[in-house]
Amino acid sequence: MTTETIIETPKKQRIADWFKALDRNTPSIIKAILAPCIGILIFLLVWSAAASNINTSLGKFPGPSAVMEQFSSLYEEHKTERQKEDAFMVRQETRNNERLAKDPSYEIKTRSYPGKETFIDQIFTSLITVMSGFLVGAIIAVPLGIAIGLNKFIRNGVDPIIQVFKPVSPLAWLPLVTIVVSALYVSDDPMFAKSFIVSMITVTLCCIWPMVINTAVGVSSIDQDLVNVSKVLRLPALKHVQKIVLPASIPMIFTGMRLSLGIAWMVLIAAEMLAQNPGLGKFVWDEFQNGSSNSLARIMTAVFVIGFIGFLLDRAMLQLQRFFSWDKSTAN
Repeated sequence: MTTETIIETPKKQRIADWFKALDRNTPSIIKAILAPCIGILIFLLVWSAAASNINTSLGKFPGPSAVMEQFSSLYEEHKTERQKEDAFMVRQETRNNERLAKDPSYEIKTRSYPGKETFIDQIFTSLITVMSGFLVGAIIAVPLGIAIGLNKFIRNGVDPIIQVFKPVSPLAWLPLVTIVVSALYVSDDPMFAKSFIVSMITVTLCCIWPMVINTAVGVSSIDQDLVNVSKVLRLPALKHVQKIVLPASIPMIFTGMRLSLGIAWMVLIAAEMLAQNPGLGKFVWDEFQNGSSNSLARIMTAVFVIGFIGFLLDRAMLQLQRFFSWDKSTAN
């Protein structure tokens, strides 16, 4: 053992002891805050250093400061667009009132604001689309999963279909859904835009499978004692599902819902890009096609927003699981 090694060993031991003492003496709430802050800081430093060394055809890759500038810029654009919309509606109302004063029989015509959707508008469009597709999927998947879990014959009949369609990419579903919707959804005054229907159905088709599988597993693994109690009480089928099956399988149902909602949010962005539904996916695609000097920073801004919203959706579903589930340990 060399002299350097002898000197180095106590030094390493002192550092290790210091970290142990810090861990013991630091309150848990500070540790819970400190660790994420350190992780975020390291991430920002690495990102900033890497971005300054990456040159693209549109300039340098955007760093944290460029993304923050675009957050502010996109919000200012939203406020400006809302001011234009308010002014447009005021002008329209004034014009209609003037015409009505001249001609009481005049039929008032109200047009919606023709301006473009802002980044904030596109966020809400994406949220409405993903929740619509997810809710439709849940309405189909949960009863189907219960039926599969309760009946072995149904399970054997449906399982091959699930295994075949479960891994299919949304990019494969999208052309088929687009053709079918274009053929069937024909109206001179449609309630919803075709692009919205296409994106919603694509989301439903891709997020339905985790809910079906987890619900079926939860139902089929119910404690046999609970099933015996139901038999002793001679509960009707619907009452058995309501009083025994649903309460016992709620943890697994919500686990499937959390997985499905995450998949739905990922699928939606790809679907909106191709279906041109005016949401975040279309925003990313338009900025990519635009190719301006700010496009990369705007796309990176959208990436952070998409990730943050996905995180919030997962936390919201977790809180719902904690509220409805009898077993709070499963909701983590």
